[in-house]
Amino acid sequence: MRGIFTAVVCAGLVSTSFAQQDPQFTQYMFDRLSINPGVAGTSGNICATALLRQQWTGFDGAPKTGLINIHSPIDKISSGVGLSVYFDQLGQLKTNAVRLHYSFHRRLGAGTLGIGVYGGMISRTLGSDWISVDPVADDAAIPDNGTSASGFDLGAGVYYVNPKFWLGLSSTQLPSTQLDAVSIQNARHYYAQAGYKWDIEPNKWQLQPSILVKSDAASTQLDLNATMLYNKAIWLGVTYRTEDAIAPMIGYQHDAANGKSSYKIGYSYDLTTSELKNYSSGSHEVMLNYCFKIVPVPKREIYRNVRFL
Repeated sequence: MRGIFTAVVCAGLVSTSFAQQDPQFTQYMFDRLSINPGVAGTSGNICATALLRQQWTGFDGAPKTGLINIHSPIDKISSGVGLSVYFDQLGQLKTNAVRLHYSFHRRLGAGTLGIGVYGGMISRTLGSDWISVDPVADDAAIPDNGTSASGFDLGAGVYYVNPKFWLGLSSTQLPSTQLDAVSIQNARHYYAQAGYKWDIEPNKWQLQPSILVKSDAASTQLDLNATMLYNKAIWLGVTYRTEDAIAPMIGYQHDAANGKSSYKIGYSYDLTTSELKNYSSGSHEVMLNYCFKIVPVPKREIYRNVRFL
């Protein structure tokens, strides 16, 4: 089963096609930066986020994905910068990517508008540990000794956030770079994301609905989430991904008393709704987030007068 699954899935992936290639996360509301450079620095804090996902538990060679985001405002030039690094492995196919983000900020009403671009590199590697049967064994797109290729990546996005809601439109992998050595063409992706904070009972219960629409112009997928935050500390929620999964999630957050820092930790579990539910026991995902604000120390000014010693 391991050999057939790995070979068939990877053979489909390495054929030249426009498939969904960017990593996906159930807790997407905590990863707005990697798909939209306009997000960089708009929170006003220096923030770091890590996500680790084990998909389709029960399959050998099933997808494993990791992501690290870091971003910060640069107030002096009304801008923000960020860095995203992610890895993804599916069977014999490994993908690594680095994206450097820049966002130009403008105050708009009660919130901030960010207009951003990113530049980076994507590397894809095919391994050599194949177990396959005919006709997959004769597929010229599957190298016997493994191979890799890398290409330039570019994306752009706009993002608006205020104390009550956020909204973003973006596109990734704009060059659609052809990686001939691995017979893969990077597909251009399009995203729309939005969320809202509804205070049902101020300082106690807050409902946070959100949505993520992702498309590669060949297929479109929709993620819908509803999360309830209690006492600004504990949240419970559920995400529904069309034709794929329903995922309950739980988390905890803590804000420092001085308002200078905060951290979040979250966990989600995908219950597969597609045909894979007969073979997989679901997907696990962990999220960690830490934010802090650098507050300048007030400059002391000393005045001396000869009349007073």
